[in-house]
Amino acid sequence: MPVKVLMPALSPTMTEGTLAKWHVKEGDTVESGDVIAEIETDKATMEVEAVDEGKIGKILVAEGSEGVAVNEVIALLLEEGEDDSALEGADTSAAGTAPATAEAPAEAAPAPSAAPAAASSVPAAPVSGGERVKASPLARRIAANEGVDLAAVTGSGPRGRIVKRDVEAAKSAKPAAAAAAQAAQAASSAPAAAAPAASGWNPDLTGLPEYEEIPNSGMRKTIARRLTESKQQVPHFYLTVDCELDNLLATRKQLNDKAGEGVKISVNDFIIRAVSLALKKVPAANSIWTDKATLQCKKQDISVAVAIEGGLITPVVRDAGSKGLAEISTEMKTLAGKARDGKLMPEDYQGGTFSVSNLGMFGIKEFSAIINPPQGCILAVGAGEQRPVVKDGALAIATVMSCTLSVDHRAVDGAVGAQFMAEFKKLIEDPLSMLL
Repeated sequence: MPVKVLMPALSPTMTEGTLAKWHVKEGDTVESGDVIAEIETDKATMEVEAVDEGKIGKILVAEGSEGVAVNEVIALLLEEGEDDSALEGADTSAAGTAPATAEAPAEAAPAPSAAPAAASSVPAAPVSGGERVKASPLARRIAANEGVDLAAVTGSGPRGRIVKRDVEAAKSAKPAAAAAAQAAQAASSAPAAAAPAASGWNPDLTGLPEYEEIPNSGMRKTIARRLTESKQQVPHFYLTVDCELDNLLATRKQLNDKAGEGVKISVNDFIIRAVSLALKKVPAANSIWTDKATLQCKKQDISVAVAIEGGLITPVVRDAGSKGLAEISTEMKTLAGKARDGKLMPEDYQGGTFSVSNLGMFGIKEFSAIINPPQGCILAVGAGEQRPVVKDGALAIATVMSCTLSVDHRAVDGAVGAQFMAEFKKLIEDPLSMLL
C-alpha cells in the first residue's frame, strides 16, 4: 500500500502553508532523511525530509500551491516491491490523526493540530539480539541532543519507525520541563480561542479611491492575529526613560577600532547586552503570565525584532546574559541574515523571554510596542539625537535616546518595571560596566 506523504506542521502556529518547491519528481527514489520539498510557513521557508524510503509514485500537490492544510496528502510513496499499479484507487484523503510522513529539520515544534504520538498503536521495533532500532535520521539527531533513549520510545511512523514527534513526546514526558512548557503553551494558546479571528475584519470600503489589492501572506495574517490578541487580552502599561548615549558611542568606537576583522559592534548590540544584564538584576521583569502561575525565567533569551519582506520576525539571542558584546554582535548578524533570507529554523525564533524592537535607524524618536505573547515585556528603542540637557545646573547638549517599556501588568508590576528601566538606563549611560 503506498505511503502517504503529508503536509507537516512545522511551527506551533501553522495550520496551512505553501508548497514552495519539490526537490524530487515522480519516479525518483528517496531514502529516509532526504530533503524532498520546501514549505513556506507563516514564519520562514523550511526544508522537509522524507521519513521512509521508497519511490515517489505520485505528486498530488504542485509546487507553488498556497493554503495547503496541515496533514493534507501531498504525495504518495511506493514502498519496496510496489509498482505504479498500487497507485490505482489509493487513498488520498486527509490524514486526520494518521502519522505524517514528512518532517522538518531538527527541533521544529509540531503545531497543536498535529497528531499526538499516542494515536498510533504500532510498537517500536525490537532491539533484542542486537537488532537496530528503526528511527528516522531526524529522530536520531533529536534523541542524541536531548538524551532520549530510542529503545524506550514507541514508533508511530510507517512499520513502527520512530519519527520526530515520538522523540518529542518522550522528551516532554520529563516532569519539570513538561510543567513549564505546558503552562507557557496554555498562556500563548488561550487568548487565541477567545479573541476574534483577524480574518473577520472586513471594513466598509465605500467611497475608497482606486487601490491595488495585495493578498495577505501567511506571515501577515499571523502578525495581525497575534497582535490583535495581545492588544485585546494583555493589559499593557508603558514606562519611558531618556538615556544619554555619548559615553556608549565613544566606547563603541574604541571597541570597534580594536576589534578583529569582521566584528563591528552596533548600538543595538549594547542594548541587547544592557537588557540582559538589567534582567539579571531585576529577574522579576523576566516573567510570563499563566492562569496557574507566573513563570520567572532563569535565562535571558532576548527576542529581537527584524524587519523582513512582508512583515517582521523576532529571532532569539539565547542566554544573552552570559554573552559578551562581540558574541552577541556575531550571533545577531547571523540571525538577521537568516531572517531576511527566510532560513530561520523554529528554534531560532521560538521561546524568547523578553523582546527588543529598535526603530532608531529609521529616525523614530519614540514609540510604544505591542507585547509579544507569552512574554511579559517588550522594549521599544528610539533614535539617538542631540537634545538640550541640564548638567550641574547648566544647559548642555547630549545625544539622548528615548526607550519605552511595554509591560504585561498581570506578570510585572509598575515598581518592577521601573526598577528594570532604572538598571537599563544606568548600564546604557555607563557602558564600561557592561564589560565587567
